[in-house]
This record gives sequence, structure tokens and C-alpha cells, in this order.
Amino acid sequence: MKVLITGATSGIGEALAKRYAQQHDVIACGRDEQKLKELEDSQGQGRIKGLSFDVTKLEAIKSATTDIDELDLVVLNAGNCEYVDDARHFDSALFERVITINLLSLGYCLEALLPKLKSGAHLAIVSSSVTYLPLTRSEAYGASKSGATYLAKSLAVDLKDIDVSVIHPGFVKTPLTDNNDFPMPMAVSAEQAAEYMYKGLQKRRKEIHFPKRFTFILKLLRVLPWPLWRKIAKGMVR
Repeated sequence: MKVLITGATSGIGEALAKRYAQQHDVIACGRDEQKLKELEDSQGQGRIKGLSFDVTKLEAIKSATTDIDELDLVVLNAGNCEYVDDARHFDSALFERVITINLLSLGYCLEALLPKLKSGAHLAIVSSSVTYLPLTRSEAYGASKSGATYLAKSLAVDLKDIDVSVIHPGFVKTPLTDNNDFPMPMAVSAEQAAEYMYKGLQKRRKEIHFPKRFTFILKLLRVLPWPLWRKIAKGMVR
């Protein structure tokens, strides 16, 4: 099986690339060429091949992947997170950065990579459990991930010969989330996240969410009347 994973130079993507490389050939994608080389060297038998490109540049993706075909699984995982600290003085540049990396880049990757997925293959899009509820400071991140979720679910309707999964992680300990200045309840390691994802993808689940004790709580909170949830959410504002 041939697997391609974007955002594979750190965090969940790196852990997932290593997990798949235990049994499959992996194309690990990212911008950091040195990190990709280290990832290649970390696995025996040449099971990981690094591929460097910027997911926000369509032509760069097409150029880098021109010789790739017959993919069995593509995991679109690349992303970033920035918070809106002052909604009253909205930062449109921040909003654009987050939407570009987390949502527009999915469109670029799909244009370049969908033709390379063979019939019966599998596509996975990594979203976030932030999509379950509107949370403080998450205007940009939440909007981008909500778009990713809707995109994945629409593709699941329209792609007749490819299975589509959407992934909604809870808090995961990664270099990115190390920058968070708030508690992360029930956080899991990148390796644990990769294992959850691997098992769910093996079963071709339409939605993969974890850790379930956390995501089930969020799903239950969705049934609260909006005025009550808004009051709770506003209480989270620093």
C-alpha cells in the first residue's frame, strides 16, 4: 500500500508517517527538507520517502508530485493554528493566514492528488473537534476547520469510487499546541493520536474522533440551548 501524508514533519503527521511505515510505503510531505531527511533516516528499509513542497502553492504541489501515481491513501493533515485575541479589532491578515493553510490548501492538494488516487482508494482530511462548538478566540481556526469538515463530507457524497474520512482530534500534545496558553483537558500524545487515526482509517470509518471521552462530552454539549452555551463560552474568555 502506498500512503501520502501532508504535514508530516512534526506532530500528528510525523507520528502517523512512522506508524504507517511499519507496514507500508509512505510519502511524507512537508516544507522542512532537513526534517524530512531525518524522518527518512529514522525508518529502516526505505519505507519513508520525503517530499518537500508548500501546500499553499498549487503549482509547487503539482511539480513535486508529478511522478507519483497509484496512491492507496492520502491524508491531508497540514495545518496551523492562530487565535483571535481581540475580536473587536479583527485581524484579517491572521484570518487569511489560517484559512489559507487550513482550508484553501486542501483545495490545492485535492486538485493535484485526487487524480493520483486509484479506484477504491481512501482520502482522509484532518479537521478538529473545535467544529463541534463555537469556542472563544477560535474565529479563524474554527472557521477553517468547519470548512474542512464540510468539504470532506461533501466529497464523501460525490466521490463514487473513493472512500472519504474526516478526522476530529481533541487536544494533542505537539510542538504547535505547546504554544497554547490554556489548559488542554484529556490531551493525548502525537503517538496516541496517530494510533487512533491508524485504527480508524484501517476500518475506513467516515468520522474518526478522539479521545472519545472528550469528544463525546463536546457532542453532548452541542444539544444545549444556544443562549446557555453562549453564556458558558463567554465565561471562558480571558
